[in-house]
Amino acid sequence: SMPEAKVRGYTTARFSFNTGKGRCETCEGQGVVVSEMSFLPDVVSVCPACRGLRYEPETASVLFQGRSIGDALRLSAEEAIPLFAHHPKIRRPLEMMVELGVGYIQLGQGSHTLSGGEAQRLKLAAELAEGARHEPTVYVLDEPTTGLHVADIERLLTVLQRLVEAGNTVIVIEHNLDVIKCADHLIAHGPDGGAAGGTLLALGTPEEVAGNPSSS
Repeated sequence: SMPEAKVRGYTTARFSFNTGKGRCETCEGQGVVVSEMSFLPDVVSVCPACRGLRYEPETASVLFQGRSIGDALRLSAEEAIPLFAHHPKIRRPLEMMVELGVGYIQLGQGSHTLSGGEAQRLKLAAELAEGARHEPTVYVLDEPTTGLHVADIERLLTVLQRLVEAGNTVIVIEHNLDVIKCADHLIAHGPDGGAAGGTLLALGTPEEVAGNPSSS
């Protein structure tokens, strides 16, 4: 919607680095060039044509607040919030990412580079950003605290509690005690993992389960 783009007749498709005409053809919009090495790991280097910006020069010359689309995709979610301060549909999901402890993820980062925990929290951010349009939902999270710092676990718990207060149901498979003690209802399986597990050991509130010898 920038004036330069309108004058040139660019559509939104022009700014897609997957198939758009505006992408750099040398790296096919990836920003990097992969060189195959016989019997050695592939060598990944910054694209010499676009210098990692993913777009050909004419497309990259269209600026929004002094930044090209390539510059914007290099920003982390937290860095991008001021840039899109007046665009709620973009800003709100970014703010949720920060609240969930994944504000460091870049806007143009490939989903294949995300850990399972990061991917789960991105989905949560998208759900929470829906706001009033959101329907009551059952969420099932598998070890969402994996790789998280203690401070980020507190952020995650705050968001999960917000989901519950909004009328949703959150089921969490988790071993982290900080998460377990905040649950309304616990189901303890064991006694071990894999083939040695699957037996119901205890269920109830955290206090009830803590008082059950079989769940320790």
